[in-house]
Amino acid sequence: MGPSASLSLVAMFHLVRSKDLYEMETEYSKNMPPGKDVDVSLSLHINRISGVDESKEEIALDVFLHVYWEDPRIRILDNTSQVELTWDKDPRFWIPDLYIRQLREMKVLTLFQDIASIRLYNNSTLRISIGATIIIKCDMDFVLYPLDVQTCAVDFGSYKYTMMDMKFRWREDPLSFPSDFGDGFRLPRYVVSFVTDNRSNVIYYGDGNHSTARLVITLSRELRSHLLESYLPSTLFVIMSWGSFVVMPEVVPGRMVLLVTTLLSLVTMFDTIRNNSPSALELKCIEVWLISCTLFVFLALVEYFVVLFGMRYDKHWRHKKGDLDRGLGGVDSGPSRPGAFNVPTLFGTNKVHAASDNNTVVVADNANVTAKAQCPSSSAAGKLRFQLLTKHVILYCGSQRGTLDQVSLALFPLCFVVFSVVYWISYIGESRRKSLSANV
Repeated sequence: MGPSASLSLVAMFHLVRSKDLYEMETEYSKNMPPGKDVDVSLSLHINRISGVDESKEEIALDVFLHVYWEDPRIRILDNTSQVELTWDKDPRFWIPDLYIRQLREMKVLTLFQDIASIRLYNNSTLRISIGATIIIKCDMDFVLYPLDVQTCAVDFGSYKYTMMDMKFRWREDPLSFPSDFGDGFRLPRYVVSFVTDNRSNVIYYGDGNHSTARLVITLSRELRSHLLESYLPSTLFVIMSWGSFVVMPEVVPGRMVLLVTTLLSLVTMFDTIRNNSPSALELKCIEVWLISCTLFVFLALVEYFVVLFGMRYDKHWRHKKGDLDRGLGGVDSGPSRPGAFNVPTLFGTNKVHAASDNNTVVVADNANVTAKAQCPSSSAAGKLRFQLLTKHVILYCGSQRGTLDQVSLALFPLCFVVFSVVYWISYIGESRRKSLSANV
């Protein structure tokens, strides 16, 4: 007799022996539950987290699932406390039709045979234990990325029997973990924790309310890596842009290179993070931050353009003012008409204003405005005042003392600090609110 034949005899002996240790009622039907209001309890040993797929919104778990229920129609013949029954995919007795609502795929672990067992206790309680890799579909929202906290509810129930026939609940010690579990499974991006909901949860499937035992999986993202890889560099780029305010406006190449390089670096960072982060229907938290940092640098570049324009207009105004002073001193710079002279305007063109009994010419420079006029109409007076105000603003921006740069050097950091405080308070508060509402 060969080895294969001896193994077959051993397996046959165990099968016969297990049948001799218990009996079932003669009218037993494996298609019928033991009665109304059957109590099915669950426990779960979570061995490890295989992975989290953000693009597919899935979580892969390696678990050992234990299902308990009492069937008075089956009992042990002797005083043995428990009996291990032979695992069969088509058992001779009734088992609950367990349904996991968020289950995407389930694969029973196999070595020499399926890792599964059936045990009968002396109080007619049956326990099925099965080891499997399950993939859970989890609805994820990445608007708060990377401050998001994903909460996934997994419901264990029956797809056939309503809560009038069968109730699912967790056992007194529902979850067990490996010895190195600690505060949670730590993945490269998440810290995963598990909590059972001991409340009576009900789901309506179209033919009545079905009782479920709910497991809540919480995925808390590791924020430290994002702070070092995204938030800190972008903040440093914004601070570097403030250095342009202390560079002399006449040094155009140095100041332009600093601002344009910083702006392009932030745009490249934004594009990289946007492509590598999960998709969302709205702007994500980190995208709001990077766009705001880019706008701060862009506004610093716009401020420099205003300074350059003011400097150019300031030089033009000083040149025209010299011509005007010479004309008022006796130089005939206007037409042959007596009393006529040139006045520079906003865009550097000259208009001839003739003096008369009803109108007096208005003269303005960057130091003071001398107005002696009785304007013929209010619209002309408003237009003249607007021109004078515009000239003073431009001359202020183009002042050789760098007045606008001094104001910007204090205003930009203040605005960025206010934005940062509002940003972190708003998004952290929203993240905690959603986390608390999901756990209630």
